[in-house]
Order: sequence, then C-alpha cells, then structure tokens
Amino acid sequence: MKIGLVTPYVYPVPGGVNDHVRHLYEELRLRGHQVRIISSSHGTQRGSEGDVVRLGKGFSFPANGSVGTITISPNFDRQARLMLEEERFDLLHFHEPFVPFLSLSVLKGSRSVNVATFHAYAGFSPSYEFGKRALSGYAARLNGRIAVSAAARHFIDRYFPGDYKVIPNGVDVDRFQRAVPLTRWQDGARNILFVGRFEERKGLIHLLKAFRILRREGREDVRLLVVGGGPQERECRRYVATRRLQGVEFLGRVTDDEKAQLFRTADVFCSPATGRESFGIVLLEAMAAGCAIVCSDIHGYKGVVRRGEQALLVPPGDRDALAAAIARVLDDPDLRGRMGAAGLQRAEEFSWRGVARRVDEYYGFVIRRLAAQGALPRDFTAEIPTAPPATRPGG
Repeated sequence: MKIGLVTPYVYPVPGGVNDHVRHLYEELRLRGHQVRIISSSHGTQRGSEGDVVRLGKGFSFPANGSVGTITISPNFDRQARLMLEEERFDLLHFHEPFVPFLSLSVLKGSRSVNVATFHAYAGFSPSYEFGKRALSGYAARLNGRIAVSAAARHFIDRYFPGDYKVIPNGVDVDRFQRAVPLTRWQDGARNILFVGRFEERKGLIHLLKAFRILRREGREDVRLLVVGGGPQERECRRYVATRRLQGVEFLGRVTDDEKAQLFRTADVFCSPATGRESFGIVLLEAMAAGCAIVCSDIHGYKGVVRRGEQALLVPPGDRDALAAAIARVLDDPDLRGRMGAAGLQRAEEFSWRGVARRVDEYYGFVIRRLAAQGALPRDFTAEIPTAPPATRPGG
C-alpha cells in the first residue's frame, strides 16, 4: 500500500509522537509498503525532502504541561488537496489527528482510508470538552482508531466515544542492548538517572528533593545524572546551588546513542512524573537497557511496568517514598538484578518490529471491514490484505 503518516509536530524535531512516526515509517517500509511522512516546516527547512512532505509552518506553544506545536498556513485546505491529488495514498495514518491545523486539513480532504493514533493522556482537556462538537465531523471520517495505552484510550473515549484498538509505543531493544556503559561514570559511585523535560509534570524537582534526603542520610556514594532541559531548568539548578547539594550532574541534551549509554551506566532509573503521562517511553528504554526502575504510581505507567517486577512504584510527589524506594533498590543488588532481567524480558514485548506488525494487521482489519461494507474510498487502489492466520489458544 501507499501510506501517509501525518504528524502535527514538526518532523524530525525530537518528541514522543515524532519518534513513534519515525520508527513506524522504517518498519512499515521493511514490510513492503511505500510510506511518506506528512509534516510542517519550521524555520529554514525545505518544503519537501525525500519521503517527508511539508505543508505550512509549525509554531511551538505550551500544552498539557509540555510544549506542543500548531501548524499554520493561510491556504492549508488548498495545499492539502493538491498534495493528496498528487500522492493518492491508499491509507492515511494520523497521529494526534485533532491538533490544529495540518491534520484537520488533510483529514478533511482525504479520499483514503483514515486511521488515527491517539497518544495523549490528561485528566481533563478544555479544548476537547469545548471543541468536541466542532470536531465531531472530523472524528466521523476516521475509519479506525488506535490508542497507545489504556490510559490514552480512556482519555480520548471520554470526548470521542468509539472503538479503539490499544497498540503501544515501541522501543529499539537491540540499540539499548548494544550500548556500552560510560567509563566516566563508573568510578565506584552508584548512579541514579533521570531523562526528560524539565517541566512540572516530569517531576524532576521531586527527585532532587528525594536525592537530598539520600545525601543527608549519609549516602555519599550516590550520584544523580540529569539528562534534558526545559522551562524549569533555572529552578532546578537554583535548588541544587542554594542547598549546596553535591553529586548532581546536569548533562543537558544528549544524542540517542549517548542516552542509551547512560541507561546502561545507571544503577537505577527514576521517573517521578506527577501525571498526564499516557505511556512512558522512557520506562521502555530503561527496561531495554536492563535497568531497574523507580517511578510514580500513575495510570499511564502501570500499563508499561508491573509493580515489584520491573519497577517500584511510589505516590507521585512524595519525596520521602521516592527516596526510600531508590535506597531499597540501590542497597539490594539481587533486587536490581531481578528487576533488570524482568525489564529486558518485558521490553521484548514492545519491539518496534512487533508494534509495526500489529499496526499493519490493524490496517488490514479496517480495510477488510470497509470492503465488506462496500465503503472503500476512491483513492484506495491496493489489494485488500488477507486476514492473518488465527492463533490457537495457548499458541
């Protein structure tokens, strides 16, 4: 088939949705499909390059405690229509389809099979609550719906009820397993690792407070490696400086390869997020590296790790519980070993190869359903995929 992957965020700017799109693009091509990525431009990026098609301009804005992107063009509908007429996709796969404005314009003009993946999770969305009536017509154009987790499904179903297939995010297990620990941080100290944006919902300030408790308890042989950046960086650095907190290393943003090495270097990975996480890709990365985990007991994380097996879960924002859980993992080498082994086994279930296979099979299910109804759209010209063989119970 000819497939268009539509991302409302500027590709390939790093982020959970764009990473998902990149891996899906690579794996679907390996499965024999012709695939293009539809995105916007930002700054001086060219209009199109290789398999990336760009429409409009992208601008950043705060959303859901993070930073999102909206795409703007005075004639989006015309641009989308001309692009779709030229490309004639069999299937369009929208990621966060209701983020303005690129996805909505492409969905409006689509004459292809339309599938969407919903990535986000939040307790309440004013934009969806007040915009669901205006967006209902767009939602009706979706022939298939995917959510990356039960949390994401619960969130989006609240505003746009329907039949959602849960297919999780994936992880490149081989890349993390191939990574070599960094000698610089293998000096006898035990390493706690944080990877994420410095923003309220990621909870770094709570981890810094927990780390201070560990140091005040006399644990001079622990170190906190902090990877990332964001709006709370000044606050976090000020907290460390004003309390003369030793053992905290701010490493800034790192490459994917360096990140994999840091996961392999860490004794424990900590994700103290306060909520609004639909999945937790960093937990997958930690498990793929065989790293023990301490993380918040939030809805999106419980679909990724199993309590007491790959991770210890603590109440979000509770610095004392966070410090105690980290201390327990650091003090028990056998526990760290069991959690690391269980994490690696669990990560294999989320390989991108397997995720792409499940997505491809879902495409086939949606297409066969439309064919049975005599409702295949006019731009669909590919062969109708055959159903995968049934799996026997226990097979």
